Amino acid sequence: MVHFLSLSSGSNGNCYYIGDGTRGILIDVGIGGRTVKKRLLQNGIAIESIMMVLVSHDHFDHIRSLGTFTERFKKPVYATAEVLRALEHHYCTAGYMKGCTHALKPDEVNLIGDVEVTPFRVPHDAEDTVGYHIVFEGQKFTFMTDLGAPTDAAVHYASLADHLIVEANYDVDMLMRGSYPPELKSRIMTGHGHLSNEQMASLLKRSWHKGLRDIFLCHLSENNNTPSLALAAARGALNELRVGEEEVNLKHLPRREASELFSWE
Repeated sequence: MVHFLSLSSGSNGNCYYIGDGTRGILIDVGIGGRTVKKRLLQNGIAIESIMMVLVSHDHFDHIRSLGTFTERFKKPVYATAEVLRALEHHYCTAGYMKGCTHALKPDEVNLIGDVEVTPFRVPHDAEDTVGYHIVFEGQKFTFMTDLGAPTDAAVHYASLADHLIVEANYDVDMLMRGSYPPELKSRIMTGHGHLSNEQMASLLKRSWHKGLRDIFLCHLSENNNTPSLALAAARGALNELRVGEEEVNLKHLPRREASELFSWE
């Protein structure tokens, strides 16, 4: 049985798990190693079962504890060569990961054991930000946790997924009415920032397919979005496609705590 668990999702920290209980993958380590270990254990997953960490990009909320986690638990870290070079100089990771890093080729299937990992580039203002398409024991996951626009590549990999983890960062009206300074609002909305509810809905309409079983909305802004708004946008897109609630599991992922454990045979 394959499991998915969000350990934390949002600007406070990002970390996700895919595994079968005896071996697993982490995507990003933006929360403390002790918290990772505790939240895994609460779901019956031992930290020793983690076989690798994938890194999406070098922003603080995705790598805050990657260095100390790698040093303590000695787990191999996989990312594109550009991201690995950035991590060599980042204060969160510099000097912590010698001998533990492995480069992935973007837009190619990288076979790690029997796990297929395909990084694909997405527009976000960090060093070579990628999404991931992962095939684990036959289950197909697509992760897109930070992207500024629903690109053709994003749509393509979403259309391959059984389980889609996609950003729904902000509601446009909330952002524009909010207290963020103009330069930060511009950064979020420029196309290399974050994905709005409307853009997420557009991506769903372009990538929907009968094999999609789950949609998990991630990285919701604490100040510029609400779960109800994000879910309503996604449901509206699905309704336009005449996709009933019984056809796909639609959930938002909590910001400061672990999600429930999702499982598939």
